[in-house]
Amino acid sequence: MINSAGGLTGGDAMQWSFALGDHCAAQITTQACEKIYKAVSGTVATVSTQIDVGPDSYVAWLPQETILFEKADLKRTLNVNLAARARALLVESTIFGRKAFGETIETAQFSDQWRVRQDGRLLHAENFSIGPQAGLSLKRPALLGSYHAVATVLLVSPDCERLLDSARLIIGDQGGASVWMGKLVARLVDFDAYHLRKRLIPLLGLLNGGEDLPRIWTT
Repeated sequence: MINSAGGLTGGDAMQWSFALGDHCAAQITTQACEKIYKAVSGTVATVSTQIDVGPDSYVAWLPQETILFEKADLKRTLNVNLAARARALLVESTIFGRKAFGETIETAQFSDQWRVRQDGRLLHAENFSIGPQAGLSLKRPALLGSYHAVATVLLVSPDCERLLDSARLIIGDQGGASVWMGKLVARLVDFDAYHLRKRLIPLLGLLNGGEDLPRIWTT
């Protein structure tokens, strides 16, 4: 995908829609991180993604990280409809200020909504919302504490339970993973995108059904 890369600000809207037929396989990624810049008061940047996957097909949703800057305002949604026997690997990584540049997040708003259905049945739903005093909230131990980067990974596959122990070994103490209802859910936190990727790339490689990750993830 050729995403904006240059960055989004309040009032910008980006929509993605993908459809896979029967017995298909696709890996979808972006050529760069998505940057979310300061928004004028009352305006919001929106990024929405719709993925429909046919029977016996596999999709890997592997965008590069989203970087939030001070006073950013972002609403992000991910809706995935899986047919019977379809499989999916989904990841979203979010960076709250670039540590290498001395950037911090104090005031920002961010909401992230996932809805994943299989054969018409709701399989996974989550809502994350923070702001406007995002800096204070993110420092809480229940959220990021001293970290600035987080990734959420969802695998829908019959192999979930078999992969759980290996996934936990890769994740280590800075995150966790669980399996239930035919899905594996993992979250990882770290100090910055570089250190996050050192564990996220091996984890995605483990969960990606034996396929190599897109070259952009390893260059």
